[in-house]
Amino acid sequence: MGTQVLWYIPNTVEPGHRGDDTTEGWGTLDLSTELARTAEAHGWDGALIGTGWGRPDTFTVATAIAARTTTFRPLVAVRPGYWQPAHFASAAATLDRLSGGRLLVNVVSGHDGVAQYGDTTLDQAQRYARTREFLELVRRLWTQEHVTYRGEHYRVDDATLAPRPVVGTDRPHPRLYFGGASPAAQRVAAAEADVQLFWGEPLDGVAERIARLRELSDEVGRRHAPLEFGLRVTTVVRDTTAEAWRAAEERVAAMARDAGTRPPDPLRRAAVGQQRLLDLAGHGDVLDTCLYTAPGRYGGGGAGTTWLVGSPTDVAAALRRYLDLGVTHLVLSDTPYLRETARVGDALLGLLRAPALT
Repeated sequence: MGTQVLWYIPNTVEPGHRGDDTTEGWGTLDLSTELARTAEAHGWDGALIGTGWGRPDTFTVATAIAARTTTFRPLVAVRPGYWQPAHFASAAATLDRLSGGRLLVNVVSGHDGVAQYGDTTLDQAQRYARTREFLELVRRLWTQEHVTYRGEHYRVDDATLAPRPVVGTDRPHPRLYFGGASPAAQRVAAAEADVQLFWGEPLDGVAERIARLRELSDEVGRRHAPLEFGLRVTTVVRDTTAEAWRAAEERVAAMARDAGTRPPDPLRRAAVGQQRLLDLAGHGDVLDTCLYTAPGRYGGGGAGTTWLVGSPTDVAAALRRYLDLGVTHLVLSDTPYLRETARVGDALLGLLRAPALT
């Protein structure tokens, strides 16, 4: 498949996500379709579609978007506990067939108001044990007939899916993306994921994690194709380096002014991967060539905790250094989403896909 470069669709009914200034249309089919078609028209392979309780159902949104695009690949975020594995495997196989094999899946294990949709409260070890079973069972249902499975969290008897996902030369089924930095999460990725997603850590941290995951793949007896690696990060790209840093610093200054007006997020420091990002600010505002850590001090979270900042050449060069480490999947974003989908696609993707930077 080569390097796959995706964008991000936030999938929310509330305006203002990460500073986006679009005030109307969130949660509508028109805006979701416009975001996806803009990504398709400006060179992106597809986009991650965000998930969360209290937001539009991600799988429903992805299905509607797939019906209105041609090449766009939806990377659909789903949660064990919200979905039962057999139900999800059937829905995903159906969408994959209807879209001509375009579906990608991001399995998320973090806390997300689980009591509100009836999930049981599990500690971290149980959550990841359940996720491993979910991934294993979904794979089997996609590729085998008459599946009988007995696990701690799931069981099925003599299950056969129809239809099955599209099988291609580079994929036996939709790719299964997964995130998480804790020891439990890494063992799940090494055993059952297709792609491990990292947030915007410095190069040495990503290199260490890739090496560890490759070791773990041997330790856990991985039975699938080698684990692949991806980077999910915010990119602040402007025509010149100076313009990009001015825009980034102005945005962080605004975040600092607003920091005291937002209620604290009790889960902000709970995840190991999130804590790793927040700790980076103690090593300096700028790491490697252009990884900006200051947003994390003022409420930036997840993929918005660190940003790659610079001209198109600066950011392309920084991303290529991750590719040199073995990363083959990129999920980028910036706001306003609609404008940046087009602008960053036009400015950056040609440089990333060229044989060498010029």
